[in-house]
This record gives sequence, C-alpha cells and structure tokens, in this order.
Amino acid sequence: MTISVLIVDDSAVVRQVVMDVLAHEREFRVLGAAADPIFAMEKMKQEWPDVLVLDIEMPRMDGLTFLRKIMAERPTPVVICSSLTEKGAEVTLQAMSAGAVSILTKPSIGVRNFLQESGDALVHAIREAAAAKGRLRKPAAPPNFIAEKIATPKLTADAILDKSPVPALGRTTERIVAIGISTGGVQALEQLLPALKPNCPGLVIVQHMPEKFTATFAARLNTMCHIEVKEAEANDRVQPGRALIAPGGKHMLVKRSGTQYFVDVVDGPLVSRHRPSVDVLFRSVAKFAGANATGVIMTGMGDDGARGLREMREAGAHTMAQDEKSCVVFGMPKEAIKLDAVERIVPLEQLAELLGR
Repeated sequence: MTISVLIVDDSAVVRQVVMDVLAHEREFRVLGAAADPIFAMEKMKQEWPDVLVLDIEMPRMDGLTFLRKIMAERPTPVVICSSLTEKGAEVTLQAMSAGAVSILTKPSIGVRNFLQESGDALVHAIREAAAAKGRLRKPAAPPNFIAEKIATPKLTADAILDKSPVPALGRTTERIVAIGISTGGVQALEQLLPALKPNCPGLVIVQHMPEKFTATFAARLNTMCHIEVKEAEANDRVQPGRALIAPGGKHMLVKRSGTQYFVDVVDGPLVSRHRPSVDVLFRSVAKFAGANATGVIMTGMGDDGARGLREMREAGAHTMAQDEKSCVVFGMPKEAIKLDAVERIVPLEQLAELLGR
C-alpha cells in the first residue's frame, strides 16, 4: 500500500530533508511540501494526503489552528514535527489532544543532521500515523512519540528487571491499576482519567512520550481530573485517588514495602524499543503486586506491554484491553489478546466504571 504524505513546515531545510528521507522508501509518495498551512490547503484541494507532517510554529497560520481546522472538517493522521522545549511541549500536547497521532521532536539547532540520523524514526512515525487512518474522530473538545532510531536491538524487560519471583503476597485492600498506552493515548487518557472518582485505586501509567512532554501532560491532566495526576518521581507512593505517569526517557517500576506500593524511576536501555516501556512496568506489577493489581492495555502501535500483561495475568491480576472500535490503533491490545494475556475486552467509555470497582 502506498502512503501519500504532505510536509508542512516553514523551514526549507526541514522540508528538503524530510522529502529526501521519504524518497528512499518505496511505500511513500510525497505529494509535496508547503511553507505554511495556507499553501498546504491549496495543495490539499488537488489531492488529500494520507498523512500530514506538520510543524507547529509557522507564519500566517500556526500548525495548531490548522490541525483543529483539518480535524473538524476531515480527520486526517498527523505527525507533529516539534521542537523539544517546555513551551513547545504544552502546544504540542494541545495538538495531540486535538487529534495528532505522533510526535517527532527536533532540536532548535542541527536540524538537518538530526533528521538525517533519525530517518528510521520519521518513517516509523508516518507508518504509525497511516495505521490510524479511518479511526480518527472529530474531537469533542479540545497518539506517539518516536525519538530514537528504530534500528536498535529489541530488548525485553529482562534488561531492567529479572522475572524471579518474590514472596507471595495475599490479597489486600491496597489495590493498584497499571495502564500501558501509546498512539492515541492523549485523547484516551483525557477521556478516562477525568471520569475516575477520588476514591479509585492508585494508578501507574506508561504513555509513550518524550521527556519534558510527560511533566506537561501530567500537569494538564491534573487540572482536568477529580484525582491527583503527576509525573512519577522515585519513591512516590501509589495510593487511592492518585495517578503516576512514567517520565519520558525513564523506566518506571512498582515496588512493595509491607502492604504499600511505591514507584522507582530508573535509567536503562530501550525495552520493546521504548523508554518508558509498558513491559517493564507490567513485569514489576506482576512481581510485586500480583493478584492485587489490574492491568489495562490500551490504544497503541506495536507490541510493548503484551508480554508484561501476560505475566500479570499469570500472577493472578485482572487484565483488560481496550476494544478495537475505540482504539486509534489496535496494535498493542491486539498483540496482548494474541498472547492470551487479556481476560476482558472493554470499550473506552466503560473503563472508568470498571476500574472504579
């Protein structure tokens, strides 16, 4: 299948490098490049692309305004090509909330070399976006990140935490929920977390997202929810009415002290080609929480989390997957279902009620 792509960026360097990268991939057909959304709309009148690669800061019309216009009129997969800054993080999260599928971060200097070296990441991000075609919805109100080369070896959770058992823990009143999510996750979590009540079980969440973005995302969610939402720090307690989001660029693990649970935040290699990795989180929950946990795998591309969710189920945890209809990309839930890791398949709109129980 050929994927048609339109590049919208005010930098001539970015436009040229992205076109050069895609020219070497037979599956892509570049429709052209535009210096701003006004020019882009003229090109899109002639042929609508399968995927847009879109900058945020541009003259005449900014990328966020353009994105919202596109998603309201004709939802289209969009890869945001954004600078990795705290200010840029907030605007980019607004773009993902508005329906963008993936983020490709770029530095403020050395863009040409960065994009040339990150060609695999760019290609993967566009493929990921194309996989979401036909599943995007017009936002009711206001999915991942690829920052490192996809050609790296695909490691398992063994690289961070061994699978050896710990002393069994009987069922306790201290319950936790572990969630793994990727493409389409910003919109999904903005629907799920505000629907949770203050007495819900403590949550630990891996959303594939780069550093600096996760802190901004957690702060944004915290203003929308009845529960506390924060970017996880080492030794944060997992407790009712709190959701801890793994920081971008770090792995998050759950540990136990007595009957209470805490998180650890550690460096380490990519696992299942991600950092943070859902497999790492789920393994730690299987190991230290067992039957006192519930695991949920949600919208996302790839298979990160599938093996970890099976380990959770084998340890006695309840396991759920978001259903295909409500996913932007059904990849992660589908792989977990294939491994018999899932007890129950649930629509997004029912998850909050089930987790509250």
